[in-house]
Amino acid sequence: MEFILSQVSVWSYAFATLVHAVFGLYLVVAWRKGARGGFLIVATLVSALWAGASWAFSATGWIWLFQLACLLDVLRLGAWFGFLLALLSQPSQDSSENALPGWPRPWVLGVITLSAAGVLCLSVGIPVYGTPLRTWAATSLFSSVFGLVLLELFYRSVPERSRWGIKPVALALGGLFAFDVYLYADTLLFSRLHPVIWSVRGFAHTLTIPLVAVSASRNPEWTFRVSVSRHVVFHSTALAGSGLYLLTLAGAGYYMRYFGGEWGEALQLALTFGGALLLSVIAFSGAFRARLRVLLAKHFFAYRYDYRKEWLGVTQALSMAGDGLSLGESVVKALADLVESPGGGVWLRDANGEYSQQARLNMPHYALQEHENSEFARYLLEREWVVNLAELRGALVSPSEFPLPEWVSELSDMWLIVPLISSGVLVGFVVLLTPRTPVDVNWEVLDLLKMAGRQAASYFARMQAAEALLEARKFDAFNRMSAFVVHDLKNLVAQLSLMLRNAERHKDNPEFQADMLDTIRHVEERMRGLMAQLMEKTPINQRKPVHLKPLIERIVQSKRMFNPCPVFVAGAPDISVLAHSERLERILGHIVQNALDATSEHGSVVIELSQERNQACVTVRDTGSGMSSAFVREQLFKAFQTTKASGMGIGAYEVQQYVHELGGSLSVQSEVGSGTCFDVRLPIADYSRNAGNEAVAN
Repeated sequence: MEFILSQVSVWSYAFATLVHAVFGLYLVVAWRKGARGGFLIVATLVSALWAGASWAFSATGWIWLFQLACLLDVLRLGAWFGFLLALLSQPSQDSSENALPGWPRPWVLGVITLSAAGVLCLSVGIPVYGTPLRTWAATSLFSSVFGLVLLELFYRSVPERSRWGIKPVALALGGLFAFDVYLYADTLLFSRLHPVIWSVRGFAHTLTIPLVAVSASRNPEWTFRVSVSRHVVFHSTALAGSGLYLLTLAGAGYYMRYFGGEWGEALQLALTFGGALLLSVIAFSGAFRARLRVLLAKHFFAYRYDYRKEWLGVTQALSMAGDGLSLGESVVKALADLVESPGGGVWLRDANGEYSQQARLNMPHYALQEHENSEFARYLLEREWVVNLAELRGALVSPSEFPLPEWVSELSDMWLIVPLISSGVLVGFVVLLTPRTPVDVNWEVLDLLKMAGRQAASYFARMQAAEALLEARKFDAFNRMSAFVVHDLKNLVAQLSLMLRNAERHKDNPEFQADMLDTIRHVEERMRGLMAQLMEKTPINQRKPVHLKPLIERIVQSKRMFNPCPVFVAGAPDISVLAHSERLERILGHIVQNALDATSEHGSVVIELSQERNQACVTVRDTGSGMSSAFVREQLFKAFQTTKASGMGIGAYEVQQYVHELGGSLSVQSEVGSGTCFDVRLPIADYSRNAGNEAVAN
């Protein structure tokens, strides 16, 4: 058998082994139940074993592998016969009776037995019909002819209206049996196994697998969940077309070179370069790919779209907004890709109720606006229709049915207008440009665009809500800061009022005059700082180490005109905290001012500064009127809650907020008629830095 060994046979049967094995494993995974599917799986896997044995024989030349391949070939033939019998056994669609006559089953068993006997004669060397090879060829030829007869019986038993699903597998099996008839007839006539025919047999059997797969996907009663991806079909078709194109060019170049003399090689090179250039243009042409997708969708699939893929694609396109494209551009691209459009623009509603172009893709900017109360906007909201301008231009639909604005007629490249509706509100609309290839806008296209438009509208609505929330937060922060500034201005005005009241009595006192100038200078500096802070719309800059002892001394100095005058306990340590100097002085000054306001002329206000471990402690005690525990617990630190007739109720709230912002704590002990003690604890600057460095290191 050495004469049939060649590299062609090695590659042929290796390819057949791989394809049959992969397809068989896929069927195993996709199989649910049913005898027909089981026979198909067995036939495919036995075919893989037969091809594997033939490949091993081609590679090694061992005769026993050829005999094993012949035996597996008989089993493969029996599995395909069993598959046809299973299909013949299914009830007819015209009646509940079986379409299978009574004679095929015993004949199948007899033919398989005869084929096995032929393989045995070939293996042992028994010349029943001439030579052992002719005996094997005769039995195999009879089996192949019987396969054609059985296939013809199966095809005729299927009603004509149901043959669409079984035509591919019938063509595949017919091709297999016909090829085997040709092989064994040649062997029987010339008493030798033709090397070329035998070598190509693996390729021939492999080419039938796609037809079997198509039938499996068309017949759900075989209980296979076989699906063909549109993405794979598109790229496979493009690849096959490219390969066929290159083969045509290569063949033309070869014959031109063979017959063309000295011009042949030059023409071959020029033709090859021109073909490669043309192929590159086609490969990178969006219009060509669009036409190919439309062609495949029309003629190979029941539905135009793979909805799972399209839904995931739209979702991914919208979620990737910001990665090179804005949200508006991403929406235009997602909708345009659904209908092979090169681009378009999106019109969104602004605060004035005007729809204007906010984003565009492959489209010029148009300064066109549409009011939310216009007939066109109300029409889009009420009808939720995708407006096809091509139909309007072609007079397929009466223009009176569509209250289109005047600017639509000015833009000839507009094609579709997709409304963006979310929660009953017309967020905007998308205008798509004329597609690269003619697209039939049917109900399927319109429903898909509506779905994608609603999803895009939800993204726009969320974006607008986030922007409105951010703006509201900015106003809230500005208003809160304004309240703090006004509160500080009130305290400064109180200092100036007290100074004016005392000026009538002490205006001739040089010491009072000096204190008055210092107070005015201090108030002026504080007011300038507050104005700058308000104009910058930001609370403050970065925290810096603030020494508490000189800060408290400044507070006491600014309150020295009050009666009683606050007392700073001597011997305080020199410690610092990370804070904003002016703001910290303001909140501690507020605590001292509240203590002074609540204390009579004969009382006392004492300020102490101490250190406990890694915290600085500022304690303010007074002997004033005090507060109830319920007021401290429920009202003291709430905004706009106060017991003063002229108070704003914002000072204690700011004190608590800022102390917590610095990482400190605030505690209050008070009793009605006995006084109050405020205890402020802040992290010392050195410990704060170390903690921050450790956090960064971690």
